[in-house]
Amino acid sequence: MDACDVLIVGGGPAGSSCAWGLRESGLDVVILDQHSFPRDKICGGWITPNVFHALEVDAADYARESLLQPITAFRVGRIGGTALETDYGEAVSYGVRRCELDDYLLKRSGARLLLGAPLTSFRRDGDEWIANDRIRARVVIGAGGHFCPVARLVGCKDPREAPVVAQEIEFKMDAHQLTGCRVRGDVPELYFCPDMKGYGWAFRKGDLLNVGLGRADPGGLPSHVATFLKFLKSTGRISFDVPALHGHAYLLEGTSTRQVVGDHVLLAGDAAGLAYPQSGEGIRPAVESGLLAARIIAAADGQYDRQRLETYRARLLDRRQPWVMSAGRVVPTQLVNLLAQRLLEMRWFVRGVVLDRWFLHAGSGAG
Repeated sequence: MDACDVLIVGGGPAGSSCAWGLRESGLDVVILDQHSFPRDKICGGWITPNVFHALEVDAADYARESLLQPITAFRVGRIGGTALETDYGEAVSYGVRRCELDDYLLKRSGARLLLGAPLTSFRRDGDEWIANDRIRARVVIGAGGHFCPVARLVGCKDPREAPVVAQEIEFKMDAHQLTGCRVRGDVPELYFCPDMKGYGWAFRKGDLLNVGLGRADPGGLPSHVATFLKFLKSTGRISFDVPALHGHAYLLEGTSTRQVVGDHVLLAGDAAGLAYPQSGEGIRPAVESGLLAARIIAAADGQYDRQRLETYRARLLDRRQPWVMSAGRVVPTQLVNLLAQRLLEMRWFVRGVVLDRWFLHAGSGAG
């Protein structure tokens, strides 16, 4: 039987960041993932410079072999309404391909890799965990996304949880589609639903186009997606039909009831339900939580009981959901529609609140 100090289940940004954060700890770290890498991953695929800064990634080095699309402006509006363009005059974010980003971060993580091997069994044996009846670990990090098997197998997943659901696609445009696409690579386009319970996006990365929409109410997703795609064509942003979209789900910070800390176990990233409530971004919270988990584990000095690891939970409780994005829960729909229409026509609100605070998190460093 193989043995390690730390077993990380999930090789995405949360798992690889945790392993990278433990690279100088002297601990034996193993990453287990059901997929081989590079892998396809449904994701809008943009990051802020804080992500690279936190992981000490040199952007120029990354861009030598991977797509890195500088973002200097945003086009923001309401589905069915007008849009405002906000130009920052410099790169404030970057577009990436998740298949490339995840593979890059995993290779530099410093961990031993067990890829193409799903977690099929998970049990306690004293102060250790045994995974798949072949890997013995002193502490386990569940970093396998929304459907992380660690969260399920240790009873951390609440059946009553209400995730955000999304449909999206990233595809390479042919010559006809390139001609019929007015979306610019340096200007992602964001369009909020009238009730502010979700938004759609169109994001170009070279010859690739990423299109999708996420909603906090799963029952209405297909009709909202259809309305959004029709809106993109009717306004001339694209002149063609996009391929079939694929679905995924995630939990927003503040809505999850998952127990992120247990005896000899932590959850990180989407497994812990940490996506930013305003934008739904999951990459930066995944990186932050992975690095935080690494610091907590390194400081535990081999004592991984729940009480010793509880600091991790406390450090994850500082995110709050702004009133605008939750307004639909307490304010009549007609009033929300009116507020959204008015606010999204005001440049100060679009730049200062929607972009700077919700999407770029200006002024906040990665933790």
